[in-house]
Amino acid sequence: MDFLHLEIFPLLIIRFLFNLVSAALVVLLYARISRKKEFYFSYFAISVAVFLLVYLLENVKLELGFALGLFAIFGIIRYRTDAIPPKEMTYLFVIIAVSVINALSKDYIGYFELGLVNVLLIGVLWILEKALMLKQVDSLLVVYENIENLHQKKEDDLLADLEIRTGIRIKRYQIEKLDFLRDVAMITIFFDVREQNSKREINQ
Repeated sequence: MDFLHLEIFPLLIIRFLFNLVSAALVVLLYARISRKKEFYFSYFAISVAVFLLVYLLENVKLELGFALGLFAIFGIIRYRTDAIPPKEMTYLFVIIAVSVINALSKDYIGYFELGLVNVLLIGVLWILEKALMLKQVDSLLVVYENIENLHQKKEDDLLADLEIRTGIRIKRYQIEKLDFLRDVAMITIFFDVREQNSKREINQ
């Protein structure tokens, strides 16, 4: 066993740095839409581990089967802590995909083509997040007893009271039912899910 393979070592360093930059771009994109910092460490660690594992074991001649096996392994992993939300699992899949592509493509495409593949993958992810992702609006039905605020001239007071009681920034509301006998009203409030989740993460 040689101490150092001069023909392999420079290529390993270049590919490693290239993959690290790509992983950093994915993590930065994720960081712009989420404050779950615990995933930053996981994504970087998994990216480095998968890249080195695939790159150094490529000569085992498993290549495609080995890569698919990694996807299957990470697809069925259940962490002992909280379940991973779908969006975090999507970014995890992208991190693994980028690492495998950067590790296994050295004999097939050049750096320009590899860079283009990475840009396309990350670019599509950015477009889906920023351009095509519509605001996710959810609704909540509440029983409201302060029906004097239902007067048209007191709409601002109604919204302020509902936001104080629910802790939700309300986009719009809809009065479903009025019960003057019991002095209550059924009101559906609509709010931005992503904005509400961001507030919840800050409070945690």
